[in-house]
Amino acid sequence: MTGGDSLPPIARALVGEIEGHLLVAAARAEGRTAAARFTAPFDWLGDARRREVEERFEAEYLTLARTSWQRTAERAGRLRGEYEERYRALRRRLLAGFLLGACAVFGCAGVLVAVLGAGRG
Repeated sequence: MTGGDSLPPIARALVGEIEGHLLVAAARAEGRTAAARFTAPFDWLGDARRREVEERFEAEYLTLARTSWQRTAERAGRLRGEYEERYRALRRRLLAGFLLGACAVFGCAGVLVAVLGAGRG
C-alpha cells in the first residue's frame, strides 16, 4: 500500500481501489505494447486479424497478471499471519522473562531484608 495506515478505513479503501485501477490500467497498457511487439513480424496478417490477435494477447496478458497478483496477495496474507504469530510468541517470551527477572530481584531483595533484619535482632 502507500503507507497510509494513519488514514481512516474509508480513505484507505478508496486509495486501495484507486491503486487497483491504476495497476490494471498499467497492465492493460503493457499487454497492448507486448501484443503489438508480438504481432509486428506477422505482416501477412490483415488489420482486422492483427487487431483480433492483439486483443486476445492483451486479454491473456491481463488474466496472467491477475493470477499472479492473486497468488502474491495470498502469499502475503500467509506471511503476515506467520509473522504476527511469531511476534505474539516473542512478546510472550519477553513478558515471561521480565516477570521471571522481576521475581528473582524481589526474591533476592526479600532474602537480603530478612538476613539483615535477623542480623540486627
